[in-house]
Amino acid sequence: MSRGKPIATILKPLASNPFQCYLGTGLHTLGLLGWILEQTGRADVWVSTYSTSDAFLSGFARLRRKQLIDESALVADLKASQKTVKLYKLMQNCFDRVYLAMNHSKIVLVQNDRWTVSVISSQNQTYGDRAECTMVTTSQQAFLDLYSGLKTIIDNNSIELHGVFQRLAQRDRDNGSRHDDPLGDFRPFGY
Repeated sequence: MSRGKPIATILKPLASNPFQCYLGTGLHTLGLLGWILEQTGRADVWVSTYSTSDAFLSGFARLRRKQLIDESALVADLKASQKTVKLYKLMQNCFDRVYLAMNHSKIVLVQNDRWTVSVISSQNQTYGDRAECTMVTTSQQAFLDLYSGLKTIIDNNSIELHGVFQRLAQRDRDNGSRHDDPLGDFRPFGY
């Protein structure tokens, strides 16, 4: 699951360690999410990031196919939207909802009827060899505070991507159709 170190050599099980921090290399968000879901079982997942990658999205899709993820949402940064547009189809296959907002936060929230797990990280959903810091907690208060902040961003300062490209294309087609020749694009030879 992880391209880095085995997570069990970095972190302890969630049930016995409700608050853990790590600063170093080798702990990647996708592997960490898989490790969390192995312990919690199927759960809802919210991801907030500045930037994501096809490797993270492909791994997220694998977790969904394993039926470890129920409902899911991604909040990515508006400034990174050029990359987001290129990854949009893959995002659509991974997440139930994808939002763009002025967002630099990097969190992962995992919740089901037994668990609330919050991950706060300096890492985007990309792979690299730089040192990153990560905090993992099962504190319900931490989860509620982060979820509340993320919901405020989604509700007040974001645009949902679901269907936005289709809506823009349809609007452009509708605007262009007013200028179409009623005879179509057919032109006889010699004209």
